[in-house]
Amino acid sequence: MCSGSRSLRIRFIEYPFCGAPGLPRSARLLLSYKEAHTPSSMRLSQFIKDNIEPILVEWESFARTMIPPAETMSVVELRDHAHEILLAIAGEMESAQSEKEREAKSKGLALPFLKETFAAEHGGLRQRVGFDLSQLGAEYRALRATVLRLWMGHVGTVDAAVLEEVVRFNEGIDQGLAEAMATYSDHVANSRDTFLAVLGHDLRNPLSALSSCIHLLELAGEAKPKERTLQIARRSIASINDMVTDLLEYTRTRLGRGIEVIPQEGNLSALCQEAFDEVCAAYPKRELVAELPAGVVLMFDAPRMRQVLTNLLSNAVQHGDPAHPVALVIRDEGAHVTLMVKNQGRPIPPDSMQVIFNPLVQVATRESAPHERPATSLGLGLYIAREIVTGHGGTITVTSSAAEGTAFTVHLPRGGRQAALPGA
Repeated sequence: MCSGSRSLRIRFIEYPFCGAPGLPRSARLLLSYKEAHTPSSMRLSQFIKDNIEPILVEWESFARTMIPPAETMSVVELRDHAHEILLAIAGEMESAQSEKEREAKSKGLALPFLKETFAAEHGGLRQRVGFDLSQLGAEYRALRATVLRLWMGHVGTVDAAVLEEVVRFNEGIDQGLAEAMATYSDHVANSRDTFLAVLGHDLRNPLSALSSCIHLLELAGEAKPKERTLQIARRSIASINDMVTDLLEYTRTRLGRGIEVIPQEGNLSALCQEAFDEVCAAYPKRELVAELPAGVVLMFDAPRMRQVLTNLLSNAVQHGDPAHPVALVIRDEGAHVTLMVKNQGRPIPPDSMQVIFNPLVQVATRESAPHERPATSLGLGLYIAREIVTGHGGTITVTSSAAEGTAFTVHLPRGGRQAALPGA
């Protein structure tokens, strides 16, 4: 044994009682367990109960280093239900169970005592804040590793009872993960079904408008078509095109290819003015103000950045208070350029702040008027905006409060993505 390492005492004996749960009847060499010599506080289930806070602190530190979404989460958000999940597992470990029940739990097939367990609810919430299934699994692996590592530091002799505790704990973790993944998958399926329903609804509206326009043109015969009919047709076609474009770009990102960005040197101030004028024309009854210094030149993809600006401005109009103006501001900060779109109104709920840039997410507000819905409500706009900004080597963030309003802020490196790379 290496110098300085802790001695681990394992005793092998013949076990006289072959009915021990989980042990094969033919086993001859087994690890002994004498409960009278092991304090009850050393039982793993009791250890979890007595040391729940140190375990969570250690697990939290571990999780932040291995699960990307955890890096920006608060302590409360990261620990969500972990306390209750551990106590539920500890309680299960102390309950009697048959061999069939043990086997079912190890496979994640045990029937929960509650209709909605803490683990199941945890899985649904993790899906909502942007965890993928591999990250959800990594979270449970981290929890398992943390508990066992801390407990083994208090174990003297590794015997049959110790191994039994480890097995029961692993069964509980496996069951919890299975319940979390099942709920996670249900939420994903629900999001997909909702997405398809919204897509069908939003495609039907412009198609119906186009059908009406064609009918009116047919009735007009040889007469000159009315300009309003043509305007409705153009807007309907543009709406369908926008939705199809969003779907294609969403698909590209999910396939790992990202949104293609081709930066060229250009005048960002001029582009912002064009996008601002377009949104003003689309919402003539709303007040919009702009603070655009002239001649802000940098590397950017003009069509893509127009898409970002139009989306942010349209969202601000839709969700902002009509009594207050929507503001577009550019700040030239040397190596970086900052764009900010700000509106007053009901703040974004705290639980939505973590997921607002995720695909298929829609945040409803009281200020949202039915007649002012954007061209597409698929819940892809902010997600695509983030992907475009990321493709430029920039960042997009959001702040929201009742006092300060809601502000989406885009930071772009002046030299494009290459300038944002370390060492550039």
